[in-house]
Amino acid sequence: MVYISGGNQLIDARKIFDSLKFRPGLKVADLGCGVTGFFTIPTGKLVGETGTVYAVDILKSVLKEVATRARLEGVKNIKTVWTNLEIYGATKIPEHSLDAVLIINLLCQTKQRQEILREAHRLLKPSGKMLVCDWNNKQAPLGPREEDKISKNTVKKMADELNLRMEKEFPAGLYHYGLIFKKI
Repeated sequence: MVYISGGNQLIDARKIFDSLKFRPGLKVADLGCGVTGFFTIPTGKLVGETGTVYAVDILKSVLKEVATRARLEGVKNIKTVWTNLEIYGATKIPEHSLDAVLIINLLCQTKQRQEILREAHRLLKPSGKMLVCDWNNKQAPLGPREEDKISKNTVKKMADELNLRMEKEFPAGLYHYGLIFKKI
């Protein structure tokens, strides 16, 4: 049993993990993983020793911190990947090799949103799952500027252009939406 912390009050990690149904042996990438490894490390525990989790970020310092946290928690299946997700083909993960990708609070940080989704699509196996979780339009006590937020309808449209089929939509906390797509 993996304990999913309730420490992040803005995103409900339990809802995200319950929606994805990760199991041992899967290969998953957390794109724009962030310094805490908030989703990376629990994903590593869920996919177990036979699975692999790629912690992907543009900042080497972030990747170093995630690797340290994983080591301290005894999670040995996390590989760090330094890349710019805005450049198609730059991520050093084999093409069409992943069962799932996580894109959490990343699209609000860039104007190259379609490029990031294209890169995620390139990495996914056929029938692979893509989770996009980002800020909804509700006024929040912190977070990105309103003009930096991306609506779930915009994400759905971009995913449709990549031939990703919408599988599930859910509230991922008071200020976030969650969308799960399947690669066709």
